Formats: sequence, C-alpha cells, structure tokens
Amino acid sequence: MQRKMLAALAASVIGLAGGIAHAQQPAPPNLDTIPEKMPFATPYGAPIPAQRAQELIQAAIVEANKKGWPMNIAVVDSGANLVAFLRMDGALLGSVAIAQHKARAAVKFRRPTKVFEDAVVKSGLNYILSLDDIIASRGGIPLIEDGKIIGAVGCSGGTGSQDEAVCTVAASLINK
Repeated sequence: MQRKMLAALAASVIGLAGGIAHAQQPAPPNLDTIPEKMPFATPYGAPIPAQRAQELIQAAIVEANKKGWPMNIAVVDSGANLVAFLRMDGALLGSVAIAQHKARAAVKFRRPTKVFEDAVVKSGLNYILSLDDIIASRGGIPLIEDGKIIGAVGCSGGTGSQDEAVCTVAASLINK
C-alpha cells in the first residue's frame, strides 16, 4: 500500500513539475503567417575591398584589446569569400572556423547571426539548425553600404555577447 501511495505521489510531483515547465515556455511563432514583403531582402553589392576589410579587422583588434578578449576575426565579401582574417595571440584555436562561419552565414542569409540564436533559444525554432550553413550563435554581422550588402564580419573566441560587441565596433565603420 505504501508503495502505491509513493508511486502516486511521485507521479503527481512529476506531472506538476512538467506542467510548470510547460507553462513557462513561450508560445511558438505562427509559421503559417505569410508576410507581405520578403524579410531580409537587402540586395548584394560589390565585394568589400581587401584594404577596407583590413581596416575592420584593425578596429576589431583595438576593441578586443581594450577589453582583454583575444578574438578570431573574419571578414568575407558579398559572395561569402574570405577577404581578411586574424587570430589574435591567445585566441581559441577552435574559434578560427567559427568566426569565418559566422561571417559567411551573416552574408549568405543577409542577417546577423543573432537572429538564428534567438530563433532557437527564444522561439524554440529548432528546425533552423537543420538548414545548411546556419550557425545559431551571435557574432556575425552583415556589412551594408548604400543599401547593399558588401560583406560581413564574424568574431569568435569569447562569449556570444563578447563576440558580438567586437563585431559591432568593426561593422560600425560601414553600417552607419
């Protein structure tokens, strides 16, 4: 009899905990809503020149050094081709490819990679992770000049917010 009461009590507690956890989840967005305009439709422009890409890298280095954050910094052109890259002394080796991936995803999908992070973390849209070339981590920012995407910058080596902060400084040289 005691076993049955304990089992019933355990089932009640588990059910209650599951109900509380379920109640705290945000409502998923309605994926059946059809927008009037195409989102993230900024056109591609001429590729960023190498000299300007190097200027972005230098701005990112200055910001990262101010904070004491060793970073990997990548700049790609409007075709997602690597134009400039720098691994700061002490930056994580594993983040070399991640910085480049963030830059490529930002230019290919014409949006900051934070959009993908928010889609997964805040909205529970896990299908995003099944799309080719996605990286659901902030720190990739498109570079927009005269209303056209000329490339993107990607940073990795710190937390997502640190990566994004350094990239934002670099991107601000173009995204005004």
